[in-house]
Amino acid sequence: MNFRPLHDRVVVRRIEGEEKTKGGIIIPDTAKEKPQEGEIVAVGPGARDEDGKLIALDVKAGDRVLFGKWSGTEVKIDGEDLLIMKESDIMGVIAA
Repeated sequence: MNFRPLHDRVVVRRIEGEEKTKGGIIIPDTAKEKPQEGEIVAVGPGARDEDGKLIALDVKAGDRVLFGKWSGTEVKIDGEDLLIMKESDIMGVIAA
């Protein structure tokens, strides 16, 4: 992918959820909610504070994260559906 986000933005690939409930019922595509979990694909260099110093991001490429249901902007890059969002839209990193 030849895309680098600017400032404190990150590119996230959604991780698809389960297609069955715990009881074994198959959920059709029309009834599924969009997953709120994803993997960081690319990160920007960071934001700048009032003095102009660069503040690095806490997330890095490869991190699994949780984000809000309506967070980010959906884009298609190299035929892949991705999200671009600010780091502040990320709720947390899932520890491996």
